[in-house]
Order: sequence, then structure tokens, then C-alpha cells
Amino acid sequence: MSQLTIYHNNRCSKSRQTLQLIEQQGIKPTVIDYQKNPPNHSELATIIQQLGFTSARQLMRKGEDEYQALGLANTLLNQEQLIDAMISHPKLIERPIVCYKGKTVIGRPPENILTLL
Repeated sequence: MSQLTIYHNNRCSKSRQTLQLIEQQGIKPTVIDYQKNPPNHSELATIIQQLGFTSARQLMRKGEDEYQALGLANTLLNQEQLIDAMISHPKLIERPIVCYKGKTVIGRPPENILTLL
């Protein structure tokens, strides 16, 4: 059985609620503080693909100051550049991300993760 993984930010209420919901299901997940240990390029590319996103930008928090400061709304930026920006500035990554058995969802709302279980 594949291990359930949550890319988590403890300061985010939705991320805490999602983790709590997972644990209420009797599952002990692998918890990754993605701000301290961001996913690498390959992992982010896989997450984006598993989410069914056509652009890495769909995984980005567009309201963050870094998004504007780095000019990430520029439509000329390619996937590689957007992924590199998220690795360099993990605050830009939408949260929480839950991966289980080759599928991935964003826990907004937290109940989204129930589709994986």
C-alpha cells in the first residue's frame, strides 16, 4: 500500500484541518513541511500532472507578494521557470497537497481528500 503524503504548512488552518481529517480516518501520513523541504522539480511536475493542471501556474498562490515581485503572471514564462520559482519560493505553492496511490488533490476544502481514501 502506498503511503499517504501531505505537503503541509502548520501555520495554515486548511492544512491543519486536512491533516486532522486524514488522522481521523486512522491514517498516519508522511508529513512534509514543504516550506522547509520543498518538492524537487520532478516531484512538482508529477504533482501538477496528477492534479490534471495544464499549467504550473494553477498550483501557485497568486496572492503572495513573491508572485507579483517575480513577475510570475508573465504569460511568456514556461513550465520550467514556474516550477523553478515554486522551488525557490515554496510559499508560492498552494496548500495542502495530498498524494496517495498515484493520485493527488489539494485539500481546499479539506474534504477534497476523501476522494483519495
